[in-house]
Amino acid sequence: ASAAPASSAAADSDLAYIQSNGKMVIGYTVYEPMNYTDADGSFTGFDTELATAVCEKLGVEPEFVEINWDTKETELAAKSIDCIWNGLTLTDDREENMACTEPYVKNAQVVVVKDGTDYTSTADLADKTVVAEAGSAGEAAIQGDENLSKADYVSKSVQTDCLMEVAAGTADAAVLDLTLANAMIGEGTDYASLKIVDELNAEEYGVAFRKGSDAAAAADAAFDELKADGTMQALADKYDLALAD
Repeated sequence: ASAAPASSAAADSDLAYIQSNGKMVIGYTVYEPMNYTDADGSFTGFDTELATAVCEKLGVEPEFVEINWDTKETELAAKSIDCIWNGLTLTDDREENMACTEPYVKNAQVVVVKDGTDYTSTADLADKTVVAEAGSAGEAAIQGDENLSKADYVSKSVQTDCLMEVAAGTADAAVLDLTLANAMIGEGTDYASLKIVDELNAEEYGVAFRKGSDAAAAADAAFDELKADGTMQALADKYDLALAD
């Protein structure tokens, strides 16, 4: 790097600030499969690996810092971290107050039925048997949907039991996590006869940088390259996640 004084444009650039430090300080909380320590004691996860790949493209080292989720925006503004990268759901409020990347992973509660079942909307299930895991987001989605809340709801202790019921025909539909459904049903799985017919409460994950930061656009450009070369899809397959469209 040259020792010439930084131009005012570079002084305003958050990306230049991060690159001049030689590292991107990434705020996270332990959240499997995004950022966690595996059985071998290695810190890993989808976001951990993706952030590392993006940092490599930006020419900086990743530094992962565990944060208090309640004060994440404050940490970001105070520059104790450079971004929040931890399965962060994009909302209008967050996009207004921080510089967010394009969505890179999506999640939703999905309705799963057996192949050959007629389904146009949740209204078809109003008087049918619907299963979900007790206390899950799927259960909340059922209770919050005007049609599904009229269904005969049966709670199960684990999501796989929900799939078993639908496959056996003892339940008409299950509501569960898109990520899990993608990994567990369809061709080549134990539940080849099941299919996703609807998405409820869809949400998308993005990375948040400081408000006005140009680092979000740089991360987006890196995402494009990592999509083009198959890296992101390979990570999505490894961690059973669905990439954002």
